[in-house]
Order: sequence, then C-alpha cells, then structure tokens
Amino acid sequence: MTITEKIFAAHSGRKEVSAGELVNAKVDLILANDITAPIAIQEFKKTGAKDVFDRSRVAFIPDHFAPQKDIKAAEQCKMLREFSRDQRLELYFEVGRMGIEHALLPEQGLVVPGDMVIGADSHTCTYGALGAFATGVGSTDVASAMATGECWFKVPESMRFIYSGRLNKWVGGKDLILHTIGDIGVDGALYMAMEFEGDAIRSLPMYGRLTICNMAIEAGGKSGIIVPDSITEDYVRARAKRPYQFYTSDSSAGYAETREYDCSKIPLTVACPHLPSNTRPAGELSDISIDQVVIGSCTNGRLEDLREAAEVIKGRKVNPNVRMIVFPATQQIYKAAMKEGLIDIFIDAEAAVSTPTCGPCLGGHMGVLAKGEKAIATTNRNFVGRMGHPESEVYLSGPAVAAATAVLGRIGVPEEVGK
Repeated sequence: MTITEKIFAAHSGRKEVSAGELVNAKVDLILANDITAPIAIQEFKKTGAKDVFDRSRVAFIPDHFAPQKDIKAAEQCKMLREFSRDQRLELYFEVGRMGIEHALLPEQGLVVPGDMVIGADSHTCTYGALGAFATGVGSTDVASAMATGECWFKVPESMRFIYSGRLNKWVGGKDLILHTIGDIGVDGALYMAMEFEGDAIRSLPMYGRLTICNMAIEAGGKSGIIVPDSITEDYVRARAKRPYQFYTSDSSAGYAETREYDCSKIPLTVACPHLPSNTRPAGELSDISIDQVVIGSCTNGRLEDLREAAEVIKGRKVNPNVRMIVFPATQQIYKAAMKEGLIDIFIDAEAAVSTPTCGPCLGGHMGVLAKGEKAIATTNRNFVGRMGHPESEVYLSGPAVAAATAVLGRIGVPEEVGK
C-alpha cells in the first residue's frame, strides 16, 4: 500500500484498503474558519447532537476576515466564539492568539504524522508535509464529523512526483510546486493523493514541504503527502501534543502515474493570470509592472519565508510606485521576526506589516486590488477577481521574487537587486 492507503486502513479499522473503495474513517482533527464554521455550526445543531465528539479535536480559527473587517464578518466570528464557549472547545483561537490556520496547527503540534485530518478549507492539504492525510471538505461534512468523529471517503489513487538534482539559488518549494502545476495543469491530479519524493524533497526543509503540499489542491489533488523522515521528526518531536506514527509507502505500492523532475532545470517560477498552471520563468517577465506585493499567507508566511524576503530587500526601499504588505502567518512567527530584526528591515524598506490574517489572499480586506491593478503575491491562487476587482491581475511567486519585484517595481529576480 501507499502511505495514503495505510493511513486510511488504520483509521477505518481495516488491514488494508485500495484506491476507489468507499470507507468510513475516524478523524483525528477537524478544522473550520470564520467563513466555513458558521454553516457547520448551523448544520451541527440540526443533527440533534448536543456535544461535539471530542472537545480537543475540533479547531475553530477566525482568520479569513479577522480581525473583523465589517459587521457581517463580526457576526460570523461571534458565532464561532459563542459555539466554542458553549461546547468548551479546547482549540478555539481568538484574534491575538490566532494565526493563519494552516500555519498555526502544525506550529502548535496539533497535527502530527499519521493523522487523518479534515478541514472546511481547501488548503487543509498542507498537513501532508508532516506525513498525515489531510484534505478539504464541505461545511456539512465538518458538521457531521463534529457529531460522530468520522467522515466517509473514496480512497484516492496516488500519483507520484519524484524530484532529483540540486536546486538553483533562491529556488524553493514554491517554485517546485508551481513548475509541477504548470506541467500537469490545474486538474492534472484530480482526486489524487499527490505523493512527493526524491533526493530534493528529502533535503527540503519543513517550510518548503508545507508550501508544496499546500498547493496540491491547485493541481486538483485530493491531498499532498510526503513520507516522514528525520526532518519531520526534528520538526514534530518538540511540539507534538499527542503520539504520532510514521507511515511509509511500500516499494510494491501502485501509482496511477509517476512524474520525474530534474530540479537543476527548474528556474524561479511565476504563475501568471489567471491560473496557477500558467507558469513562466520569473526572468522572462521583466516587462510586467506591479502595483502591490503581498508576502505571507498559509503558503509562504512562515519565518523562513520572511527571512528570504528580508535578505533580498534589506538596505533597499520599496519602489515608489509599489505598496508592499507583509503578513507573518502566526503570532509566534511575528514575534520571532521581530527578535531577528526582520520587521525592522521591512518597515525601513517602507513596507506595511500586518497582524496574521488571510485577508488579501482571498480579496477579503487589507490589500484588495482596484480595477486594472496588478499584484505579485506569495499566496496560492490567482483566479479572476481573487484579490479584488475582476479586472485586476495576480501573479504568484516565492518570497525572493516578490521582494525583488517590490524594489524594482516590476517582476524581477534577486540578482537584479544585487542578491
């Protein structure tokens, strides 16, 4: 069996499962945010259940329109707050104690290797970087799971992606996954468990792995997953809140398809409007002027991402025609960035630094685009109107390209600013 099939078997009380089977699986953690939890709460109440199945396994994180941007957002967040108090949920994260959900839960050791995790947010697939099966579901699935502790699935087929060779300077997880999506398309791994492996993955730090798995959904994947190893162990050992188990894929496991990539041939990559699959080398886009740069999100808002951006922009100024907004993904990351002097670097460069929020990524608040404006962002989606006006444009990149672009006022690479 693949790692995904082994996790499904363990959580459905079976010795083995195979792709295509329908199973009921026990879930280790259920997640929802201020957009998706209100529907789940309403549907949960309709089930007649008086209590959630486990107060320590349901996480509510107001992060999309929080801090609350308007009255409607405030009412949504109030629903989460009141339900969490009524149910005495142990994993409710209020503003000031929260972070962007998919950065916060791994950081806090609330997702561990071997887990089965569902979340009412498509980027729940991020946690596959820890060797867990994690996938986005609808709010009604969350409601049912909150009552029963289970969810039903069709066991996905697995698609294997093998990365070898040495990464070029500044190239990281974001470039690898953008290159991959550009290769297979936004439905190239439809309902597949995307399993990432190879020498380049085994040497990739955890933050890069989290970025790769985060964007599995952008290729149509049901999940992204990486077999855990010593890097995983180093990450989870000190933070895991409960026991964990490492699963591996058998050498005889079956895959629907295998793709191989030579990382030495993968350049700094940008996804152009209006699909994550519309990729081009960053160096070929120097004619694209930019109005706004966003660094952060559940994709690239971790401390290492901020370090990378700060290294590029240190001692320089944001182009006068550009506004740059930096969103540390959690309070802990924000605090660490302050201690390291990264926040000073960004403010000295005349960037704005925000409290953790998903706001601009989904065109919610704190960075919405006007008609005709162009942004480059370290986020995960660039659909029509994703960050604001339907006639705005979004380009996706890693932190180094975004920071260089902020200085140049056009899409560029770190070498152009002397890095």
